[in-house]
Amino acid sequence: MLKAQRIRIALVLTGYAECLMETRPFSTSRLMFLFVVIWFSLASASAQLAVGFYSLSCPGAEFMVRNTVRSAASSDPSVPGKLLRLLFHDCFVEGCDASILIQGNGTEQSDPANRSLGGFSVINSAKRVLEIFCPGIVSCADILALAARDAVELTGGPAVQIPTGRRDGRISSISNVRPNIVDTGFTMDEMIRIFSSKGLSLEDLVVLSGAHTIGSAHCSSFSDRFRQDSTGKLTPIDTSLDRSFAKELIDRCPVAANPSITVSNDPQTSSSFDNQYFRNLIAHRGLFQSDSVLFSDSRTRRLVEDFANDQESFFASWTQSFMKLTSIGVKGDGKGEIRQSCSAVNI
Repeated sequence: MLKAQRIRIALVLTGYAECLMETRPFSTSRLMFLFVVIWFSLASASAQLAVGFYSLSCPGAEFMVRNTVRSAASSDPSVPGKLLRLLFHDCFVEGCDASILIQGNGTEQSDPANRSLGGFSVINSAKRVLEIFCPGIVSCADILALAARDAVELTGGPAVQIPTGRRDGRISSISNVRPNIVDTGFTMDEMIRIFSSKGLSLEDLVVLSGAHTIGSAHCSSFSDRFRQDSTGKLTPIDTSLDRSFAKELIDRCPVAANPSITVSNDPQTSSSFDNQYFRNLIAHRGLFQSDSVLFSDSRTRRLVEDFANDQESFFASWTQSFMKLTSIGVKGDGKGEIRQSCSAVNI
């Protein structure tokens, strides 16, 4: 396998060399992508990840996942945001090994922070199709990573070619959740600590927070930004929050609101993966405290402004940071398994 990995890296390097020798101009994004793939190939050599990992064993794997995501999203526009969130909650706990998909008492799904997760049925549907055509070949971890990747592209975001070859973990414990995920009320220092522990930089933190350009959240996830006054009405705790936006949130999520009510993370373009999220932050219309702090903190304000003004720059950075996200704690040969069902470890 190490020999095969060296061959794949050599092929990427060859592609880079050919790119340099071309007489016609080539794009910065293309050159950046080659650098990212080279970095990823070297960084993940021990896990045996590779672009086109299933090209021989299951040639239609990525197409089948993409088709499943497209079909689900066409009938339920909330699917892309759910899949992207599901990937984050998986990769930050035990690495990108589909441990979040395992059902049962005491598993990661049991933690209150994960009870509002969605998109499980999409992953399970893709797995069922793949088990018909390629039994025992494609891991749930890869399905989840590919599905989240496709969710971004389907909503207008950049197309990212990610390596595959992840294996599924056998451990899923509720005790591992809280120490490893970012809460919506976190300070900048708390977020930096979590991201740093995953090998992600301050820029990655800002870029990946851009995932909030799609998806929605329950009222409870931002209720800490408001308090009840003496008359029982909600008022903003953070006075920097845009007044009209704060009123919209209070109207949508009054005291004793139905717990099933949700609010779009990005009310401007809730179904489009774009840079509107960063524009919202500048306008003091970030939904979570962990969003707003990205603009209020001097360490990240410049990046927010840059991405708000340049969507292409955000997309280029997203490609790099998403590749890093999907490489966290990957399990390769000798570690993990290929589950028969994504919701349970093999017996």
